[in-house]
Amino acid sequence: MTDFDGLVAIVTGGASGIGLATADLLAARGATVAALDLKPDGLPDQIAGFACDVTDDTQVKSAVDSVVDRFGRLDVVVNNAGIGAVGDVAANSDDEWHRVLDVNVLGMARVARHALPYLRKSPKAAIVNTCSIAAWAGLPQRALYSASKGAVYALTLAMAADHVREGIRVNAVAPGTADTPWVGRLLDQAADPAAERAALEARQPTGRLVSAAEVANAIAYLASPLSGATVGTVLAVDGGMYGLRLRPPAQQ
Repeated sequence: MTDFDGLVAIVTGGASGIGLATADLLAARGATVAALDLKPDGLPDQIAGFACDVTDDTQVKSAVDSVVDRFGRLDVVVNNAGIGAVGDVAANSDDEWHRVLDVNVLGMARVARHALPYLRKSPKAAIVNTCSIAAWAGLPQRALYSASKGAVYALTLAMAADHVREGIRVNAVAPGTADTPWVGRLLDQAADPAAERAALEARQPTGRLVSAAEVANAIAYLASPLSGATVGTVLAVDGGMYGLRLRPPAQQ
């Protein structure tokens, strides 16, 4: 027996990066896992893929209903789908602001909206939202992305308050800079990718990027029935970036 035996989980953005690592881990710990993604291709056999664009409410409802039709229940939702944005507050067009907020914030609301009727029937219901260190630390050239993740932080607490007495626990993870395909693409676009990677690693006290597996383990902790008293928590998975203030190495 494992902590997720008999439970059905949805992971949005589940075909790559943190989402895929999470889906793999939940399946290994006994869950039946459905990955909702724009292109749910090449998934391991233990993960069921469902095509879904979280900006399309009709697609979201259809995908959530299809998961329940196929597996008979829904217990865990991992709201992980998200996109990035680079630049200061003047760098992104209105269309880009709408696009990022539509995916990163409204996408979570849509998935939760259609999952709630099923989660209310589960004795072990949990929602975990993927937030970011950008929600509570000022990062350069991340104005739009930070605004979206700040909204996810607030949304998580509001959802937790609304649904805790229905037996639905809502929490979030806040990763630091993670070694994911999206970060890899950003590094590839830099003038000096090696130097940019070194700078990102250096700003985290551990001196390295966060791994997708480390974020997945934090998500699994929050989603697990073993963590039944953990509600309304935003768990930092950032190598100490939020809480620590270290001196430069030469001054230690």
